[in-house]
Amino acid sequence: MNGFRSYDRVEFAPEAGLNLLYGANAAGKTNVLEAVFLCALGRSHRTSRDTEMIGHGLAGGYVGIEVETASGLRTIEIKLRQGDDAKSSKDKKQIFIDRQRADKAGELMGVFNVVMFSPEDLALVKASPDVRRRFMDMELCQLHPAYYRKAAMYNAALRQRNALIKEAFTDPIDPEVLDMWNVQLARTGAEIMRSRLEFMDDISTIASDMHRRLTGGREQLFTFYQPNVPFEGKEAEYAIYEALEASREEDIRRGFTSRGPHRDDIGIKLGETDVKVYGSQGQQRTAALSLKLSELALMRQVIGESPVLLLDDVLSELDDERQKALMESAFDCQCLLTATGVESAVTRKGAAVFKVSGGRITRTDQAKTQ
Repeated sequence: MNGFRSYDRVEFAPEAGLNLLYGANAAGKTNVLEAVFLCALGRSHRTSRDTEMIGHGLAGGYVGIEVETASGLRTIEIKLRQGDDAKSSKDKKQIFIDRQRADKAGELMGVFNVVMFSPEDLALVKASPDVRRRFMDMELCQLHPAYYRKAAMYNAALRQRNALIKEAFTDPIDPEVLDMWNVQLARTGAEIMRSRLEFMDDISTIASDMHRRLTGGREQLFTFYQPNVPFEGKEAEYAIYEALEASREEDIRRGFTSRGPHRDDIGIKLGETDVKVYGSQGQQRTAALSLKLSELALMRQVIGESPVLLLDDVLSELDDERQKALMESAFDCQCLLTATGVESAVTRKGAAVFKVSGGRITRTDQAKTQ
């Protein structure tokens, strides 16, 4: 990393198994995980503004990674620029895969896979629906790289339809143009809905089993896809088109598109109880942990290899039983875990230990390196 967040220049060589990065708050531990996440998905998990990842007062930053995958050694490099140094939007973030420049961030999908788990993810259940949609979309982009293109096409059509609708405040809408965007949204939206339905069918069984283990069989978790436009018994494309036509006047009055997969959600229940609304904080956090751990298991099943697991200061948020379940789930993958101290639960598993301080990453488990 060069000029990335708090790092002027640093190299980090983690072990294949469990790696603990410890240090004081604001020492730069999360920055390391952010750099890895950026290389996998082409975006930060903390900000939508790429320039925020560039070191203070610098014109640009760089992150590069080498990773051994089932298809061989892959290299990913991302260069960030700002101000006069970036002549166009494409120059602000340049992505290189195996030394070749990628035209779009979507080319990264599936090259190198990660699962990220932070304290914010424990709010997955009680958070707003857009957080749960992002949970589905980020996993689907890695499991099925073509999904990224589908989502991009849908979002582009959605922006166009919303822009057209807003024009109705001053000028009449051309019904043929509006119908054109309705058709495009219905076509691409149907593909998204079918992918999300299949994903939730796959992950729900894993999450239910995981939750049963976490609660000692005391609770049964049900997770399921909640499409904004129900399409049981009819073609998804027709259902979306019909919904868009039916909401035309309301959308024009409100100034945005009110129906479609951009308003989907995930249903989460314990028995008959809606955990999002009536679950206790402990039940919500355990359900969120079950879903996040299911990501890891599903990726192993579909891709045939484990992703890199990124755990950002989550052990302090979990009791001993849930800490144990989390660490057991990381049994066969490379894991980068951050904490403010050297966690005994981690070191007992033979973790490589690194201290993060002053813009440096120093290995401290000397007994393992001798």
